[in-house]
Amino acid sequence: MRWLTALGLALWCSAVTAECRLALVLAVDVSSSVDEAEHALQRRGLAAALTDDGVAAAMLDGSGPVALAIFEWSGRYQQKVLQDWRLIETEADLAAVAGQLLTLPRSFVEYPTAMGYALGYAAGLLGRAPACARQVVDVSGDGITNEGFRPRLAYEHFPFAGVTVNGLVVTGDDTRVVPYYQQEVLRGALAFLEMAEGYDGFRAAMTRKLYRETRELVLGQSQVTD
Repeated sequence: MRWLTALGLALWCSAVTAECRLALVLAVDVSSSVDEAEHALQRRGLAAALTDDGVAAAMLDGSGPVALAIFEWSGRYQQKVLQDWRLIETEADLAAVAGQLLTLPRSFVEYPTAMGYALGYAAGLLGRAPACARQVVDVSGDGITNEGFRPRLAYEHFPFAGVTVNGLVVTGDDTRVVPYYQQEVLRGALAFLEMAEGYDGFRAAMTRKLYRETRELVLGQSQVTD
């Protein structure tokens, strides 16, 4: 009987450990302010960030897998899933996601920036995500909302309870973007903003951001993720 009890305990511990620890939505801006060269840098930068050694270690070495979904967004009704929910359990999973990103065409070209609608779409994705301990939305872009409702209204009218929203700003000529993300987009006690110096800096900024979002720190008996 003792060995059966021990086996049951081991299986229970294994099941708990294997639970999804993070559902992460990457929401990528493809509005008209992003030209073709910039979009190529953005898409290649995201693929490279996902397969970076440090990011892979952060995603794979935690207490359970990360569930990942990626979509591009622009105007009110312009949202396109590039990667539907996938549990990231191996480096091959990350390579497959990155490879898909490099083969898919750009979703939209000539639409404005409807960030509130993008956040509403992200909330819908989270509504059908695998059951995970935490939920995070990662919004990247180079502009502020110029169509539809603003992020604050999205947070009021869509189910964002317990959801953290982080931001990645691509800096350029518009000095309003950084304070806009800080005041309107970031949500949650652990939310943070990463900045890329133009689209040439997107890969490095996304790499830093993904590492910070998915790493798990174990302090004594407690686990802290940020």
